[in-house]
Amino acid sequence: MATQTFMAKSSLISLPEKCLLTSSTVLKSYLGHFIKRWHPPISPLLALCCFLICERYRGAASEWSPYINILPKTYTCPVYFSDDIIDLLPLSLQKKAKEQKEGFQELFYSFFTFFHSLQPLFSQPTEELFTKDAFRWAWCSVNTRTVYMEHEQSKYLSMEKDIYALAPYLDLLNHCPNVQVKASFNKQTQCYEVQSLQGCKKFQQALINYGPHDNHRLLLEYGFVAPGNPHSVVYVDPGEMVALPNYTNLTQRRTDHYFTSWKSVLLGAAVSQDGEYWCITLALKLCKTISGANVKALERLSELKESADLFLLEQLGVVESLRKEERSILGHAQVILEKLL
Repeated sequence: MATQTFMAKSSLISLPEKCLLTSSTVLKSYLGHFIKRWHPPISPLLALCCFLICERYRGAASEWSPYINILPKTYTCPVYFSDDIIDLLPLSLQKKAKEQKEGFQELFYSFFTFFHSLQPLFSQPTEELFTKDAFRWAWCSVNTRTVYMEHEQSKYLSMEKDIYALAPYLDLLNHCPNVQVKASFNKQTQCYEVQSLQGCKKFQQALINYGPHDNHRLLLEYGFVAPGNPHSVVYVDPGEMVALPNYTNLTQRRTDHYFTSWKSVLLGAAVSQDGEYWCITLALKLCKTISGANVKALERLSELKESADLFLLEQLGVVESLRKEERSILGHAQVILEKLL
């Protein structure tokens, strides 16, 4: 909450570089010796994840403990979801969620030997510290809370682009798709600065904008959904075209043809009156088909919530929010399409 009024184009927050947790911070720490001698080099992302796990283990002895202590203990990103919950996501998002989980698993197991190389730092076996759950927590902390900040490529890290910076305090500001801000690292002041382009009244919540992301991307990358998001869309998976009445027996070649033609119409291609009617009818059938799947998913979510614990309730809640947002979009689309017939 703002304790004072911020005028348009005024600075909301200015965070000195020394307060940012970056790959440079990690390389200068006790982990630097181990990272510099490891080949092939680890990624900037992995370096930050390892540092968070190590610092959490150190507890009060860590200078970063005030920050680490306020980080969420778990997240509602799909990498935390069970297969049953992923199956309740829209079809196109299901695929991305499964890819996210698979990518995380591959990253964790591919660097298990590096985790073991850190054993001299601990009295406790590294297998007990660098668990899959601990790494998932660190991975989500970095992916959901870092700000974009380009760094010089270090010879001790992989060639993966180094664009991460954990920014204590700044990352407590919530996202709002309707807010306009300018955020970047100011090389003159050596601070990461967030400027409000609209201003903020006293006693109102100071908000920032992560970018023009739809709700699928927000859930996948940040673990939340923005109600009334103007960037939201309902994605149509080609497989959903096959599920339409009278189209179940189409060959894959014809399905691709109809999907391409329908997409061209949406993009403004000229069509005949019959062609326009066909496309509107198809779009309406598609809306109803996706709406039906949406209703079933919401019913299943309601059933699961009755016996869910708090951790599971949070996951079900974010999926339910997404489904409700898409229900609203589909409802409005159906009304418009029906008026066109």
